[in-house]
Amino acid sequence: MSFEATVIDSVFKALADPTRRLLLDRLREHDGQTLRELCERLGMTRQSATQHLDVLVGANLVTVVRRGRERLHYLNPVPIHEIEARWISGFDKPRLQAISAIKHQAEEYAMTHASTPVPNYVYVTYIRAGAEQVWQALTDADLTARYWGHANVSDWQPGSAWEHRRADGSGKIDVVGRVLEAEPPTRLVITFDDVPDAESPREPSVVTFLVEPHQDIVRLTVTHENLPNQEMLGGISAGWPAVLANLKSMLETGEVLPQAPWEMSRAHS
Repeated sequence: MSFEATVIDSVFKALADPTRRLLLDRLREHDGQTLRELCERLGMTRQSATQHLDVLVGANLVTVVRRGRERLHYLNPVPIHEIEARWISGFDKPRLQAISAIKHQAEEYAMTHASTPVPNYVYVTYIRAGAEQVWQALTDADLTARYWGHANVSDWQPGSAWEHRRADGSGKIDVVGRVLEAEPPTRLVITFDDVPDAESPREPSVVTFLVEPHQDIVRLTVTHENLPNQEMLGGISAGWPAVLANLKSMLETGEVLPQAPWEMSRAHS
C-alpha cells in the first residue's frame, strides 16, 4: 500500500468514531485546548481522551504544540483539504457547497486572549523532501520567488532584517521583519510586519517554521503568533495553506502548481 493510501486510511478511520468527531468539533469551536480543558468540556476521563487524541494526532487531524509543561491541541485542516480534493470535488455542486461550508468552519481558528501566550494559528504539512531542502526553500530568495511570488531576502542570521519583496519586477516590499532565531535546518523564527508603512506602527506578529525530518519526509509546522486582529487571522488562514501547497509541490515534483493557489482562495471567498 502506498504512503498516500496509508495516510488517507488513517484519516477515515479516525473520523469513523463519533467521540473523535466530537473532539474535532470542540477544537473547531475553541482551538488550542489542553487535555484538561477537553476532558472538562466532554465529561471524559483523561485516559479515554488521550487514546482518542493519539489517533487524531496520528492521522494528522490534530496538532500538539508544547508551551512549557502544557500540551495545546489544535485542529489541523490539511487532511480535510486532501479528502475534499481526492474524494469530494467530483460530486455535484449542491452537495459540494454544503460540505464546503463545513470545511470553511474547520479552517477558522479562534483568536486567543491577548494575555495568553499561545499560537494564534498553526498549520502542519508533510513533504517528501529532506530538512536541508525545506530550509533552503524557506530562505533562498530565488526559490521563495518561485512558489510565493515574493523573494524573501536576508542573510538569515539572528538579529538580521528580512524583506518580502514582490517578484513582479516592481521590487515593492510588502512585509519586513527581523530574524529572532535561526537553527538550520530545523528552526526559523521571524517577526512579520505586513504594514511597514503604516502611520501608526504596531507590534509585529511572529512566525515560527519547525522542520522535523523522519526518514524520507519532513513535517513542516508553521505557527503564526501575536496576530493583531481577526482580519489578519482570516488573511493568513487562506494565505499559509496556499503558499505551503505551492512549496510542497515544488519540492516533490520540481514544479509549482499550474495556477497560483492564493488566487483560487480569493476567487472562492
